[in-house]
Amino acid sequence: MVRCVVSYCAIWFCTLIFSAPVLAASTMDEWFSAFKAQATPAQLYGFLQHMPKGGDLHHHLTGSGFSHWWWDIATDEAHNGGYRYYTRTLAKLCNGYGTNAYGPMPEHLLFHTVQQSTYNALSDCKKSEYTALSDLTADQQSAFLDSIRLDKPYEGRNEFFETHWQRLGDLTRNPHVQAYLLLKNMQAYQLEQVTYLETQVNVKGMLYPDGSIMQAEQALQTIETMLASQAATDTGVTVRFQYALLRFLPDAEQQLRWIYAFVDAHRDRYVGINFVGREDNDKGYPLRFLPVLRELRQAYPAIALSIHAGEVDEPNHHVRDTLLLGAKRIGHGLNTISDPQTLLLMRHGPYLIEINLISNLLLEYVKDFTEHPFAEYLRTGIPVALSTDDRGMWDSTLTDEFYLAVTRFNLSWQELLALHRNSLQYAFIAEPAKRALIEHWQQQTAVFEQKQITHNTVYHPSQTGQFICRYAPKVCSLATGDKYE
Repeated sequence: MVRCVVSYCAIWFCTLIFSAPVLAASTMDEWFSAFKAQATPAQLYGFLQHMPKGGDLHHHLTGSGFSHWWWDIATDEAHNGGYRYYTRTLAKLCNGYGTNAYGPMPEHLLFHTVQQSTYNALSDCKKSEYTALSDLTADQQSAFLDSIRLDKPYEGRNEFFETHWQRLGDLTRNPHVQAYLLLKNMQAYQLEQVTYLETQVNVKGMLYPDGSIMQAEQALQTIETMLASQAATDTGVTVRFQYALLRFLPDAEQQLRWIYAFVDAHRDRYVGINFVGREDNDKGYPLRFLPVLRELRQAYPAIALSIHAGEVDEPNHHVRDTLLLGAKRIGHGLNTISDPQTLLLMRHGPYLIEINLISNLLLEYVKDFTEHPFAEYLRTGIPVALSTDDRGMWDSTLTDEFYLAVTRFNLSWQELLALHRNSLQYAFIAEPAKRALIEHWQQQTAVFEQKQITHNTVYHPSQTGQFICRYAPKVCSLATGDKYE
């Protein structure tokens, strides 16, 4: 007999409470061990979805938007600041042969999106390649949505790094779009029971509808206005920002000087700086930035660093070099396992590795999870936390990360708790706020544990992202097939 209690069904998911097998246990460790052995994939996923979670520490805001979120705000001029967008639906080679295929507007790239002011400056031939987003046919709209997520077996690292961001184009330069994506993330995380979000938000170089440059302060204020809204407050999700530096740019050092000054002036919202970009482009090697960081530390109080390192499938010393830069958190850290000396540093120092299982799989840094060092790090005392990276482009969730970790690495209840605790303990938020977040998570977890032991409640998700339905179809076998709103 199944009793269905509908909650938020029109928004994101509904909860099904099953008459679960009685799991007699005196502790949550025993209960969870028995539950894993008996639960269906959907029941285990639902349990993890409802479990109180810590934070998501490795999160690119512009990579976190599900395709339809981008579509909804880009086509809604009443709420996106009055911007109108066009996307390329034809490739006519208006500039002839031999053009730059790797620049910001590659000649061959379909679904490259620009705002009205950019469109107006195009030649008549180039304009004929573009269609207003609101005028796309159903097939074109579907292709546009598919173009900014990795959803095909043949898509991988190069598709992601060399087309996704270029396709988004001017959409990433609208602070109203950024604010909308952030709110949608907060609302989704509320329904996943996530406590804290530390996301990378850049505000320099935003555009007004007429194409003129917006001051960074004004762009940030647009996002702050959203964060002060009732809709954002109602989520209960605490949000802080990092500023991201694209590490291989020719003027990256000068950019870092500007970022340091901006973060220092906005420490109430910005809690750290992150160095991002492909590590196989070695122009952004970590020690390149040691001189300028030493210069900046002469002038500013400490600013926390969380730097992408070890996101490669060959050995190097980037993680060790990143620690020399002063980083306290390592994004990915995948190849750290190939550097024994750095492994020892990570075990005995105040460092955390931000683990992104789905990202590492889809970007082909591991062929399957048997190659992933996550369990080795976790079980040899290296602090780790699970995070989502560019979850909108994977069409995945933080629950997906935990489901994969539990099912592929047989996590215990205590290991699950450690992952959540680490994601708060190693957050860059100020200590008083951090202590409050940890205390709140502990209280919520205690209530959740008691409910499970006492009532054996089993939850079944009715809505999921595309990734988990492809990777673990049985999770979605009883679901409605609906996607995120």
